[in-house]
Amino acid sequence: MSSDNPADYKLDPVIAARLKLNDAGLLPAVVQADGTGEVLMMAWMDAHALAYTLATRRGTYYSRSRDEYWIKGLTSGHTQEVTGVRLDCDGDTVLVTVRQVGGACHTGDRTCFDADELL
Repeated sequence: MSSDNPADYKLDPVIAARLKLNDAGLLPAVVQADGTGEVLMMAWMDAHALAYTLATRRGTYYSRSRDEYWIKGLTSGHTQEVTGVRLDCDGDTVLVTVRQVGGACHTGDRTCFDADELL
């Protein structure tokens, strides 16, 4: 498929059957730096965002606040080349490994976990 619209992408039925989406049809995606294991961010995916990510290797998420798909770096230039996707044992979370260019956080920070250390 050559569409740039994640909504046009369908997840493989075998993978879709393994997912346990929440009531909003989403699952959390923990995003980790390839090589270092650094946790960069957490975002939400639906089946279309996951299908698009798998097909294009571009980090693609669902923005709950904007109610739209978010292809990481499309406007900021802070792209994610996806190097791996793993489903957890319960099927309710994915781990996405990426080669991050620029900041992963919407604030421009390298990670979403830089600013507010609690312990």
